[in-house]
Amino acid sequence: MAADAGNVYVNMEEESHAAGNRIQPMSIAPAPAQWTADEKKQSSFSISERLGLDEFLSLNVWRASVGELLGSAVLVFMIDTIVISTIETDVKMPNLILSILVAIIIAILLLAVHPVSGGHINPIISFSAALVGLISMSRAIIYIIAQCAGGVLGALALKAVVSSNIERTFSLGGCTLTVIAPGPQGPVIIGLETAQAFWLEVFCSFVFLFASVWMAYDHRQRNSIGLIPVFSIIGIVLGLLVFVSTTVTATKGYAGAGMNPARCFGAAVVRGGHLWEEHWIFWAGPAVACFAFYVYTLIIPNNHFHAEGFKHDFFGILRTISRLER
Repeated sequence: MAADAGNVYVNMEEESHAAGNRIQPMSIAPAPAQWTADEKKQSSFSISERLGLDEFLSLNVWRASVGELLGSAVLVFMIDTIVISTIETDVKMPNLILSILVAIIIAILLLAVHPVSGGHINPIISFSAALVGLISMSRAIIYIIAQCAGGVLGALALKAVVSSNIERTFSLGGCTLTVIAPGPQGPVIIGLETAQAFWLEVFCSFVFLFASVWMAYDHRQRNSIGLIPVFSIIGIVLGLLVFVSTTVTATKGYAGAGMNPARCFGAAVVRGGHLWEEHWIFWAGPAVACFAFYVYTLIIPNNHFHAEGFKHDFFGILRTISRLER
């Protein structure tokens, strides 16, 4: 299930040092006719420039990551609290209520964190943005570290306010594939098979990127629709994916598609135990989806994707590395 809010609604490129290193929103992308000239100009970029290594030393980037840390902490605390509360509530369709609340919380958090860091609060968003080239790989690494730390803080906050029985029963709201349940001949393991969970993670993460984050990457759509509608759509899409992943499987022990590795990581660190079992799925699945989405952006015509960046895109990095090896 997943709360992943953050989205690269901004190009996290910094201004030149002369302009003060401020984080800028995405401006108008170059017209298609200019792209060839831009590609020629960018061919001279060094590997250090393409990876954005200087951002490891940028105070503004680290300060922006604090927004990612706190946003992720609040996200994990709120989402996991909602998971526990809705399941504990005696209603006919707790997963429907859960999905609606997830959509609302995500939209609100995106609006809160966006002015600070671009509002990723999810490793999927940061990694995907780095592949496409909207931010550097260095900034993505910094953000992902902050998001994971925020996930741990959120899980610790939840642990502090719930009883040990609730923590044990709901695995601290973490991402699970299976649980141990009593059976007629002793305890049995019930849940979803590893392959099913992996592909569900891949498909849900890709749909999330394709159906909602795409609007945030493309400044043309974002500006015409507006930030609040875009954030609301992203929240709705995530809510629907949560509902689908928990309804289609309908398997006790499976918590639904994670779609936010930092949220899964936080609960696993704090709660431990079986939350580490098959934990790799909640990282590998979204990573595959991010690469698939990146390939999609390369296949479609250039004039169908209007976003600035591309100095840091993954293919450009590979070309620079291959040039150095010659």
